[in-house]
Amino acid sequence: MPELSIDVSTLEVLQATAMNDWAEFRHFRYLLVILEKQGFRVAAEELNSSQPNLTVQARQFQENAAVRLFRKSRNGRIRPTETGLAFIALARLLLTTRDEVVEALRAIERGEVRALRIGCNHWADLNVFRDLCAIHREIIPSCTILPTYEDIALLAEAVLTGELDAAVVSLPLEHSDLHIEEIRKERLVVCLRKDDPLALKIAIPPSDLQGKLSVLFSPHRHPGAHERLLELLSEAGLSVSEYSVASNLLEIQMLVKDGHGVALVREGSVLDAELTTRPVAGVTWTVDTAIIYRASQHPKTIPVALRTLQQRYKQQEKMIVVPKRPPQPSSTALRDDIPRSRDLGRRAS
Repeated sequence: MPELSIDVSTLEVLQATAMNDWAEFRHFRYLLVILEKQGFRVAAEELNSSQPNLTVQARQFQENAAVRLFRKSRNGRIRPTETGLAFIALARLLLTTRDEVVEALRAIERGEVRALRIGCNHWADLNVFRDLCAIHREIIPSCTILPTYEDIALLAEAVLTGELDAAVVSLPLEHSDLHIEEIRKERLVVCLRKDDPLALKIAIPPSDLQGKLSVLFSPHRHPGAHERLLELLSEAGLSVSEYSVASNLLEIQMLVKDGHGVALVREGSVLDAELTTRPVAGVTWTVDTAIIYRASQHPKTIPVALRTLQQRYKQQEKMIVVPKRPPQPSSTALRDDIPRSRDLGRRAS
């Protein structure tokens, strides 16, 4: 009989899976109510269960998971531990995801999701848009997807009125009637010609960009992002008063290639053969991409597709191998200061 060979990593996965098979949704629901109500008696009344049953469930979960979620105070009230506080947030997420999956299945069974209208604005990461569409096709292969590319204000209005089911947008964006879920942060880097003297530097000091950063995305495409970018530049001691305007990445590259100045683009952008990118020394500016949909009414498959997309991006991040950084030149102009993380999705405090 041939020997059965299982590598260590596979065995660990199998053991972990078997170890957690005992954890059921009821455990998370019971313990969430216990922690939220800070007591077994009140939780038993809300759950329509008995206090002894909840005590047993709570003890078994903590023993099996090797965690301590709460402590009892002298007056008998439950006080969550640090792990318990984390459990509250994670259990809510788990139960919400469960409900979203069930609602999505019901909507598909009723034939409510036959077509999906998804928008995307010009600042947003097109890869997020494509990945969202691809994941939704995996969920419902027969669903027709109708894309729309528009400016941020028009997209938000279309989602609010129901003309669009969802949209992939760049932040900042705020509206109480919209569910806004940040999905990705990407660093802004300098786009310049390969024969530009600045391309010889590993990282470009902000001061070297004064008078050269003169190609920007059109302010009309996303006024909020444009305003935030000017704030970030000002914080770094840069002022931009006169600049060329482009509507998309191709136009940005054309202007840079033709010698109208340098620009800021998202890291990893596909570039013309004559162009390259460099980080800005001492800062980490990001452009943030989010998925929006109407909070009160939306296709039930959208939240499920969004959760799936988030999980895939997290897995991809874990798989990325960061190469060793090459030795830094001794010149002061080439050394990075301590990075100051800023992004286009948040207002300056």
